[in-house]
Amino acid sequence: MERTTVKLYSFSFSEIKTYLFALLFIVGNIALPQLCHLMPHGGVMWLPVYFFTLIAAYKYGIGVGLLTAVLSPMINSLLFGMPPVHSLPVILTKSILLACAGAYVAYRFGKVSLLGIIGIVLTYQLLGSIIEWAIVGDFIHALQDIRLGLPGLLVQVFGGYLFLKLIAKL
Repeated sequence: MERTTVKLYSFSFSEIKTYLFALLFIVGNIALPQLCHLMPHGGVMWLPVYFFTLIAAYKYGIGVGLLTAVLSPMINSLLFGMPPVHSLPVILTKSILLACAGAYVAYRFGKVSLLGIIGIVLTYQLLGSIIEWAIVGDFIHALQDIRLGLPGLLVQVFGGYLFLKLIAKL
């Protein structure tokens, strides 16, 4: 697997850059779900609210990642009713896990690698599904993102990898 050196940042919560980059990725996480929701079951199939969280956490660190992870689903729910409020605890849990895994892998390895991105997506989905199972009490429902969202997971892996490679030197 090819590995690309990437300029990684880790802005603290006291830096204005943290909030500016988070705002940029939150806008992406608002626009992308709106596009996906134009098709039936687009949100469940494409899992769009996670895409820019992955990019934000990997490229700009845990602060930008967590702000994007928490605010994106909440703003989408408030403005558009998607995700529904009753789904927010699970989506926020998975989103936070994604931000933590993404920031950790980027910090640990300092490079963009396809295996790293696969590891991030597997980590947040597997841990998130276990937590979702504990919350909703339904194993089949807890596997919904994996069963129905496979296209979205593949976009996160391959699209996330390509996007990160594209912005690697920024």
